[in-house]
Order: sequence, then C-alpha cells, then structure tokens
Amino acid sequence: MDEQEIQQKRRENEEAATRERARILGLPYLDTRKFESYIPLTMGLLTVDEMHKNFILPLSKGGGEQHFQFMVTSQTPRSLILEMNKDYADKGEHADFFLISQSAYRVLMLRYDPPKEVKYDDIKIGGEGDSETIAEVSRTLDSVSTDKVFDFLIDQADKLGASDIHIENMRDEIRIRMRVDGMLHPVAKIDKDKYRIFMGELSSRANVSTASNKPQSGHMQKEITRDGSSHILNIRVETIPTMYGQDAVLRLFNFDETLLNLDLLGLSDDELKQIHEVVSHPRGLVLMVGPTGSGKSTTLYSMLNALNTSDRKIITLEDPIEYGITGISQIPVDTNKGGSFADGLRSVLRLDPDVVMVGEIRDADTAKTAIQASITGHLVLSTFHANSTAAAFSRMIDLIGVNPIFASSIRLIIAQRLVRKLSDSKKARPATEAEKKYIEEVLGREMSDITLYDPVPTEKFPFGYAGRMVLMEQLVISDEIQGFIRGDISDIHTEAIEKAARENGMLTLEQKGVMAALEGLTTLEEVSRVV
Repeated sequence: MDEQEIQQKRRENEEAATRERARILGLPYLDTRKFESYIPLTMGLLTVDEMHKNFILPLSKGGGEQHFQFMVTSQTPRSLILEMNKDYADKGEHADFFLISQSAYRVLMLRYDPPKEVKYDDIKIGGEGDSETIAEVSRTLDSVSTDKVFDFLIDQADKLGASDIHIENMRDEIRIRMRVDGMLHPVAKIDKDKYRIFMGELSSRANVSTASNKPQSGHMQKEITRDGSSHILNIRVETIPTMYGQDAVLRLFNFDETLLNLDLLGLSDDELKQIHEVVSHPRGLVLMVGPTGSGKSTTLYSMLNALNTSDRKIITLEDPIEYGITGISQIPVDTNKGGSFADGLRSVLRLDPDVVMVGEIRDADTAKTAIQASITGHLVLSTFHANSTAAAFSRMIDLIGVNPIFASSIRLIIAQRLVRKLSDSKKARPATEAEKKYIEEVLGREMSDITLYDPVPTEKFPFGYAGRMVLMEQLVISDEIQGFIRGDISDIHTEAIEKAARENGMLTLEQKGVMAALEGLTTLEEVSRVV
C-alpha cells in the first residue's frame, strides 16, 4: 500500500468516526470530501479568529436571507452552538449546524486562512573585511524557518551565480562561503543547530552519511523557479570529516544544453578556427588542460555538441557525469570504487564510436589506450593535469616516453582559464612604469602610451566585475613540435617546447591575459591571480 492509499484509508476511518459522533451528538453529519477544494467560501459571517478559536466554519446562507448554515467539529464548544441558535432565533432567523471531521476542517480552514508566504532578504556578498554584511546575512539565515534553510541557501547561490557553496566547521560556529566568478567570498556564519538541519537535508537528498568518518561524494538535482521560468540545477556534493565536524562543498551546475555552443564561448576567430578544424575532421587526440573550475568541461561539451549529429556515435566516460546531453551515450566511471578510465575506454571501443570523451587521463595505461584509439579513426577528447599546453606536452612525454604514435595522433592541446570581466563602470588610467615594463616584456615589443582599467564597484556589481571570460592557449602540433615526441630533439622540457610553439605563432595564457587587460576587458591583477 503506497502513501496515498494509506492517507485515504486514514481519512475514511476518520469520516466513519465523525459520522458516529454526529449520531451521538444529534447533529447532521456532512462529508465534505467531494467539494472541499472548490466550494465557494462564505465571507462576512465569522472572522478568521473566530473560526480558529471555535473550530467553526460558515457553510452558506441557505433558504433565504434568514437561514444560515455552519460546519462544526467535535472540538466546537456545545455552549457556542446553543448560544448561536438562541441569538439567531431572537432575531427571527434560523441556523443549522453540521458536524464535519477534523481533516475536513483543516482543509477548508487553509482556504479561509492560507499560510502567509514569507519573503526573506536576498543574500548579499560583502567586500573585504565587510563584517556588517556577513552579520546581516547571518541574521537572515537565522530567521529562515528550519525546514527551508537548505532550499533557501541553494536558491540564493544560484541567484548570485555562485559555482559552489562551502560549509565549513569552525570551533564555535559554521562558516558559509560562496565562490562567485572564481573568487571565494565569506557569506554568513550559522549556529550548530541550523548546520545539523542543513546536513540532515543534504544526507537524505544526496545519499551521503552524516556519521561517516571518510570522504564521500554524492549528487542531487533541484528545480529552481524564478521570474516565471524554471531550470534544473545539478549539484555535486563532496563531504570530508574535519577536526570540528563534517565539511561539505556543493558544486552547482546550472545546465542549459542550448548554451553549449562554441560560438558562445567568446573566443577569437583564430581560436575558433583551430577548434572547428578539429571538429570538421574528427580524428586524433585533443587534450584540455587547466585547474578545477577553469571551464574545461564547458569547452569540451561544446565541442561534443558541435559533433553531435545523427550520423555519429558519441560516447563519454565521466567521473561523475556533470551534464546530460541528448543524443550522446554517457557512461559513469566510479574511480573511487575501482573503476578505470583505461578499462572503460577499451570496452567502449568495441562499440565502434566515432567520438569518445575520456573524463581525465591520469596514468600511462589510459594515455596509451587513448592514443591507440585516436590513430584508428576515432576522435578522442580528454582532460589532462598541467598548467600550460607546453607543460602538458612535456608531462605526456614523461608519462609514455618518446612515442612516434603520439606524434601522429595528437592534434591540439588547449589550456584554459577564466578571468573576471570588468563591468561597464570601469575607470581608465595610464599604466605605471612597472606595469608598462611588465607588459612590454610579456608581449615582446615596446609600446608608447598604455591605458589600463580599474574596477569600479556599483550596487549591482559590488566588486566592479560582471561575469567571466575565457583565456585560451592553443598548441597546434607543427612538424617542429612533433620532433620532441619522435625524439628528434633531445632537449625535452617545458621551456623548450613553449619557445618552439611561440615561434610557430602560439600566444600564451599570460599574453592573452595582458591583451585582454589592454582592451579593457579585465585587469592585470586578475590575470596575475588566475594565470
């Protein structure tokens, strides 16, 4: 018997008991189940306070102006019914009373006195040292009802455009921080009771244990409704035991499949041309490198979306699956429980895919399997841990050795970062001598007047930045670069590879960042922080 059937059975038993009670009290019994959700409400006969106090509801004016009907329960004072009967009779009027169940009374009372929708203040993010804003948000969280604090916090994080929420145990309190545009900001401090309720909700929804003494991973989804539209928020949950309790990080993925478009990444014409070259001739190996939160997944998924046509078989191996994409076979690989990208890739290749995305190349076995797949007519996309394209190239050679097959398979390595973009309130200023010297050194040429821009905080953008933009470094595999893999060049290290790539026209992440600062898109400080 499911929950609905149980509720129906309970109501049936209650109505039967009320029918028997009506017989004992000498009142007519009324079963309201058929009309309680739509019967017109009779207004003006009783106040809401009277209805609550005496468990009584007006039913209708019946049989003329002098005839009134009321619904009462077993908790309605008998003295009130007698008193009302007398009052109406004294005025030459008539009142009828019907006995209804407590459940019927509660349902109808909710229509007369619906619960007030509580509006809480939106969470604000303060600047450096802004303790008053943190205190204000903390007070707001304390005022949110215990059953809503979890949903409220996630909804507010989504509204702020936060990529993750950090719940951290301190000695005497719980600190909440949110990462917005790549920067972690303190938001509030909450007491231990609110934290326990929050973690209880988290454990039931994301299937993690609040009592575990080991790191855990979980996943949940939440539908966010705002301004008449809704979207699904995918939430990746990581918990870890610390000295004072279990900390949690919630990574938020506001997924919209229509936004996975290469043309929406804000890339230059040359950058798009290189990627479209790979997409138009799908074969070989493409590597994405960059730290967590640098937008690698969005770029890779955008490439997959461009390749996602009815004549191609596309399979992904992911740990975990972050976005679900229509038309693509996505396979989860749980590396925490013995799963392996290499074993998964070998199995997947038997299905004859055209394109394969491997979540991450972490070892020589996965690297060699990916390379083998990429020279047999497949396009293999993957991420790799390195700071730059040259470093990725050098590290891959360290991983698999000098490998001629790698030379013929690798087509493109992309390193990526996200920097905060200046809002329109930015302020122009001349560069200092130190900044001018640094810019000339990075770009390798002398420059005359240099204008830079500073962020100007506004109410809408309290830090002077509005969103983020992509910085992308693309290493195209030329004959000279292939020489490092084939063993033609003995001096294999990151600096030598980067020097050869720059001579071949590659712009580094640092150069891309400096050029973006000169265009007024970001600041040198932001480039320095990220790159």
